[in-house]
Amino acid sequence: MRTRSGSSYPKPVSRSETTKKRKRSCGDENIGIGIRRRKQSRPDFFDGLPDDLVLSVLCRLSSSAESPSDVVSIMMTCKRMNGLGMNPMVLSKVSAKSLAIRARNWSEPAHRFLKRCVEAGSVEAAYALGMIEFYCLKNRSAGAALMARAAMASHAVALYSLSIIQFNGSGGSKNHKDLRAGVSLCARSAYLGHVDALRELGHCLQDGYGVRRDVAEGRRFLFSANARELAAASSASPAKLTWQPHQLLSDFGGSIPAPEVRPANRFLVEWFESRPAGLDGFGSCSYRGCGRPETRSHEFRRCSECGKVGYCSRACQALHWKLEHKEECKPVERRQDGTGDAAGAGQDMVM
Repeated sequence: MRTRSGSSYPKPVSRSETTKKRKRSCGDENIGIGIRRRKQSRPDFFDGLPDDLVLSVLCRLSSSAESPSDVVSIMMTCKRMNGLGMNPMVLSKVSAKSLAIRARNWSEPAHRFLKRCVEAGSVEAAYALGMIEFYCLKNRSAGAALMARAAMASHAVALYSLSIIQFNGSGGSKNHKDLRAGVSLCARSAYLGHVDALRELGHCLQDGYGVRRDVAEGRRFLFSANARELAAASSASPAKLTWQPHQLLSDFGGSIPAPEVRPANRFLVEWFESRPAGLDGFGSCSYRGCGRPETRSHEFRRCSECGKVGYCSRACQALHWKLEHKEECKPVERRQDGTGDAAGAGQDMVM
């Protein structure tokens, strides 16, 4: 039947044709479901890897990581990687750079992570958290205990840090200085090849500071420190090296590029730059790559020439002298009675 527009009503469809169409449509749906099922049933080869193999790879990664993000990004991959990444075997191998937390990112979760690494047996975490606890959070006993834990595992930097605490009596009064203990710790660190400890021990022997004076032995340690410093600088940036042979015999070494700041020291520098009130009105080490603060008034020894800068150690004095203080140090005008403006401001260091 036609309408006014010329179209006609649809023809009636037979039951057999409807059945055929329905069967065809059902078949098409079944084909789609089958394809989907085949896609979902593809094997996950990572799930087939044994935990021991994945842990071995993660241990190698954590020990060679260059930044915390290298470790965190892997842990965020999936739930299994997160669980295996927090395994004590992996946490015990973390490198110093993978624990290089910035002061602006310090938080309770970061604190817990460092504690967990310490509990897993990480020597680097024990030293880093010990420095933070002792100087930043002012938990002197807890920080010293953590550094001692790292020192017992022959961590050269931890041994040297403890020797500085003993030399200066940090965290206590002036009477808490233990020069013999400082020399002993410094000697152990120097035996492990730590350049700063070699230089400190050389000056102690030359001056008879905490040990019987032996100028020849002191010169030998200073020569060794200069040689090791030269070797490290030449391997890092040989093009920038301007070293002269006679500088091997210097008390402070030669002209070298500024060494890379250690993660723990960088944390101290950033912490007290963003929180000046944390210094409690005391000074800090004048070498910018150190960050150690004074724990009491006039704790650090001052430059004997200008009296304007102070150092926690001979190593920091040597680095600061070579990098910048040599150009800006000016002797203090002495009065007729032999005193100067900076007299009495702590012990003097001969430059």
